[in-house]
Amino acid sequence: MPEALRLPRALAEELLRLARDSPEEEVCGLVAGRDGEARRLFPIRNVAADRRRFFELDPKGQIDALRAMREAGETLLAIYHSHPHGPGEPSRIDIEHHAYPDALCLVIAPGARGLRAFRMHADGAVEAPIVG
Repeated sequence: MPEALRLPRALAEELLRLARDSPEEEVCGLVAGRDGEARRLFPIRNVAADRRRFFELDPKGQIDALRAMREAGETLLAIYHSHPHGPGEPSRIDIEHHAYPDALCLVIAPGARGLRAFRMHADGAVEAPIVG
């Protein structure tokens, strides 16, 4: 379980672009990698009823992404989503619904502090560094 997220600049820029391209709805997906270093993104359709304030990964997209990771020998490093109108930190709902304790929560807040990673716990979230 890496304490920091090693995120190459190209992937960080792609995450910010995805969020900018959807300024009114939360985007979401998975970050895959090897040896703690992010290697690729899996954008997944947000199927939440209120996509302006919440995210819910499309189940089929999530299963397909996890299968592709496994077949490539990659692991799930982070689950990302954007906060187009909110702070650059996980909400209480984000914390309660985070189902992969070994994966970081990556919040994209274009208007706030850009990208921030968090280690999620039942009682809250602790920020984890992002290194390039």
